Parts: sequence; structure tokens; C-alpha cells
Amino acid sequence: MTEQKTSFEPKIVGFLCNWCSYAGADKAGTAQSPYPPNVDVVKVMCSGRVDPQFVMKAFEKGADGVIILACHPGDCHYKEGNYRAAQRFRMLSRLLKQFGIEEGRCRFDYVSAGEGEKFVTVITDMVAAVRALGPLNKSEQAKTA
Repeated sequence: MTEQKTSFEPKIVGFLCNWCSYAGADKAGTAQSPYPPNVDVVKVMCSGRVDPQFVMKAFEKGADGVIILACHPGDCHYKEGNYRAAQRFRMLSRLLKQFGIEEGRCRFDYVSAGEGEKFVTVITDMVAAVRALGPLNKSEQAKTA
């Protein structure tokens, strides 16, 4: 059982806004800053367009974690999309709790286009947190193992 936990590599889906967070990821890549390869990026035009159903579908399809990265408050290309995303995330957190999904499996944060280092830190922290939680359906995986 401990061998399975140490070899576990989480699958994380990241929703990144085109104007800030995706550009921050690009900056990290251009700087060749190392970070865990566990995040599958979904580029969205605005974090405000991330529907809670997208997050639920990611978990349903096997993601162990989901991260939503937005522009900083006041910097949204679409004026208030990041505020909408933050409000949706608060609602989504309560919904995920009702489904028994631990709080650390879904994260919302702000990363601007110039914050390549912050992108690396946020991704590294998210991967470590989800790795510590183990696979999402631990009990069902234990039954099939």
C-alpha cells in the first residue's frame, strides 16, 4: 500500500486564462523553469468562462485535481471575468465537498503574464498537495487492486 502511494503521480487539469495565466505558463517555459509535468492545460479565453460543470467533468474523467488560474483582480481582459470565476469557485468548493471531494483537490489562484516563477510555485504546490491526498477514488481503487 505504501509503495502505491509513493509511486502515485496525480493527474491534474488546469484551466488557464489566455491573457494572463497561460502567458505566465509560457514565460515559465521560455525561462526553462522546471515544474512537475502533471498538469494538462486547458486554455480558456477567460477564467470567468470556466463552468463548474467543466471541473466536475474533469473529476469524472479521472483527474485527481483541478486548478483554475485567473488574472489578478483589476487586470481582467474582460473587465470582471476573474471576479465571476472567484465567485463560482466559492460555490464549486461547497459542491465538491458535498460529493466527498477533498478541498485540496481543487484550487483557484491568480497568475499574471509576468509571473512565470509564481506559475511554477503554484503548480508545484498543487501537485504536492494532490500527491499527498493520493488518488481521488482511493477506496474504489483499493477494492479493484
